[in-house]
Amino acid sequence: MESIEKIVARQLLDVNAVKLSVDKPFTWASGWKSPIYCDNRKILSYPAARKVVYEAFIDIIKEKFKDVDIIAGVATGAIAYGVLVAEAMGKPFIYVRPKPKDHGTGAQVEGELPKGARVVIVEDLISTGGSSLSAADALLKNGAIVLGMVAIFTYNFIKARRAFEYANIELYTLSHYEALLDEALERNYIKAEDLEVLKQWRINPETWGVK
Repeated sequence: MESIEKIVARQLLDVNAVKLSVDKPFTWASGWKSPIYCDNRKILSYPAARKVVYEAFIDIIKEKFKDVDIIAGVATGAIAYGVLVAEAMGKPFIYVRPKPKDHGTGAQVEGELPKGARVVIVEDLISTGGSSLSAADALLKNGAIVLGMVAIFTYNFIKARRAFEYANIELYTLSHYEALLDEALERNYIKAEDLEVLKQWRINPETWGVK
C-alpha cells in the first residue's frame, strides 16, 4: 500500500502545483530565493486530489487529536481545506488572519471561539513556520487550547522543525520535500542536475541565490 506522502506528492505533480525555476528563482515572502515553488491551492480545482487531502487530514485528526472541538484554517490558503474538514467532521470552523484587521472589530480570529475550546489548525504549506506559528499564537491569545496542526506539505527545514518544537506545537504533514523530489525524479519531472541544485538549496535556503 502506497504511503500518503507518496500519494500527495504525486497529486501535487499531477495538478502542476510544483514549479521549478533555477535560472530565475522565486522570491518568498520571507525574502528567501528558491528554485522551487509549491502552490497547494491548485489542488482545490481538482475534486479527486482535493478529496485525498481533506480525507487524509481527517484520518490524522481522528487518530492524533480525538478531543478536538473546533477546526481552524490559516488565511488564506488553508481556509477552504479547513472548511472541508470541519464540514465532514461536523465541527465548527474558524479562521485566523495573518494579522488583526485594521478596520471594523480589528479581529484576527474570525468565527466563534469559546474560551478553552480545543482547536486543531489546518495549514496548506509549512516553509519557515513563522506564519503558521503566528496563527497558533493568535488562537492561544484568544483563549484556545491548540492541540496541534496539520498541513499538506513541508519543506522540512531545520529552522521550521526547531520553531515548532520550541512552541510545543505538534505538526503532522501529508507530504514533504524529500518525498516530492523522489516522486519528481521517478517520473522524470526533474533531471539529475536539477536534483543536485534542489538538494543544495535545501541545505542552506537562507543564502541560496544571494549574490
